[in-house]
Amino acid sequence: MAIILVVDDELGIRGLLSEILTDEGHTVELAENAAQARALRERMRPDLVLLDIWMPDVDGISLLKEWGATSQLTMPVIMMSGHGTIDTAVEATKNGAMAFLEKPITLQKLLRAVDQALAKPSQRIAAAVAGLRNDMAHPADSAGGGAIGLVEMQADPGPQPEQSFNLDLPLREARDAFEKSYFEFHLARANGSMTRVADKTGLERTHLYRKLKQLGVDLTRNKRGGGP
Repeated sequence: MAIILVVDDELGIRGLLSEILTDEGHTVELAENAAQARALRERMRPDLVLLDIWMPDVDGISLLKEWGATSQLTMPVIMMSGHGTIDTAVEATKNGAMAFLEKPITLQKLLRAVDQALAKPSQRIAAAVAGLRNDMAHPADSAGGGAIGLVEMQADPGPQPEQSFNLDLPLREARDAFEKSYFEFHLARANGSMTRVADKTGLERTHLYRKLKQLGVDLTRNKRGGGP
């Protein structure tokens, strides 16, 4: 997992992003202004920075330019703003930002941007080369389903849902057994990410925690970096 530096002067935003990214298995460092961001960037050497544009001392664009001018822009940077414009986004991109997220930031957009920013260039190149080789080896399939078939053969099917339930149980017990299996399946699919499971199942996180505890679901079994 990655070390991610979140720079935002709003305590609520820092806390929310920290909770989500920590739940995804990342190590998160927090800074509320440019001075703290400089110090943490030097000490922690983060793999990714989420940088707010509007801050009281030095704005995010100026800090981004500073890092670029001093050869310190060695990590991908995702800019954030609740009052951004197209011109602001273009300026951020020209100065080295990899992406621009508009507040309020949705869970899906945040996780997608972080995953894309952390993807190694070599992995993207390897995927492109593999696709090119497949097209060259099977030119007749390149306009059809050849490439899709290759991906499907290589794809990990992931956790499979349990289908066996004892229907002789009283309704309450049978329902609990189903719900436990349901949540265990989605936890395994999400690698233990409570954030993803909450979003998938439509439950508020606190309610989800309470429900899993009530059902006796082992929350450590599928957690990233945990046991088997």
